[in-house]
Amino acid sequence: MKIDLENSNRLYYSIKEVAAHFGVNESLLRFWETEFGIINPRKTDGGARQYTRKNIEDIAVVYHLVKEKGLTLEGARQTLKQRKDEETRKVQVIQKLEQIKKELEDLEREFDNTLD
Repeated sequence: MKIDLENSNRLYYSIKEVAAHFGVNESLLRFWETEFGIINPRKTDGGARQYTRKNIEDIAVVYHLVKEKGLTLEGARQTLKQRKDEETRKVQVIQKLEQIKKELEDLEREFDNTLD
């Protein structure tokens, strides 16, 4: 289940929601938190992680480097050190294009329904 960051007013998301958004295990998010210094969710007194929009954007960059580009953890770390801003922009553009594609598909369905 994808989190709609564009239309959501929520400040925090649970680890379960974020893991479902990326289609990964919660343990992988905790692992990435220790491996990459950029993911720092807030923790409640009980230890539950609360992810902000910024945390989710940082996870998206790591996900892109490791899962989509196939970099090793060390390769991803090096890329983040050298070109984090560039990689963040790439992920943001991809996400925006996916959103536009979804909106176009919704419009196409609406148009098709009016023709029936």
